[in-house]
Amino acid sequence: MKAKVIIVDDHPIFRMGMAELLNQEDDFIVCGLAEDIAGARKIIKQHVPDLAIIDITLAGENGLDLVKELTGDKNPLPILVLSMHDEQVWAERAIRAGARGYIMKKEASEKVIFALRNILGGKIHVSSSIMERLLDRFQMNPEVSSGPTVDLLTDRELEVFRLIGAGLSTREIAERMNLGVKTIGTYRDRVKQKLGIKTAVELIRRAVLWTEQEFFDTDGHQDVG
Repeated sequence: MKAKVIIVDDHPIFRMGMAELLNQEDDFIVCGLAEDIAGARKIIKQHVPDLAIIDITLAGENGLDLVKELTGDKNPLPILVLSMHDEQVWAERAIRAGARGYIMKKEASEKVIFALRNILGGKIHVSSSIMERLLDRFQMNPEVSSGPTVDLLTDRELEVFRLIGAGLSTREIAERMNLGVKTIGTYRDRVKQKLGIKTAVELIRRAVLWTEQEFFDTDGHQDVG
């Protein structure tokens, strides 16, 4: 019996490539592809998958919202978050949201297969450095640093901070996140307060610097979506 997998990612080429990879394996079969949360819900209701691969950045949405939704009921769906975002910032958030694993897209395809099999077997799959960090936090080790300052931000606040760094205006961020302009303004104020930022100019500068560092991949390219 093959495990049914749904792939939720807003990049068509990546979805198709991952589907082809999984369908070549003896123990997996892709039951559906979706680019957003609404599409994922329809496929999950129709096919009842055994596993899900979800990206953080979907079409105008945050994939962690879907992770929380799918893992918050009595029969949580095992989820692997597969994303281009830096694991040092996002892996722990994904696990807290309910995901069973986190892999960056630049990792070898063999690791994805291995991770899915681990997750299907009831294990959590993250890199060794992230696992050590999670264990240290769990054990309340006083020697562990509090991590980057963005750890103070909620998922929504971090998304706003990221989009500011990508050069989007408040209105553009509101449209991307399907929220009101005033709501985004509130998030901006909270980010400034938590990060000790006094002015809008400093907020943009900090956001740009952080975004450039977080989104710079191994090929020297950047991607904001």
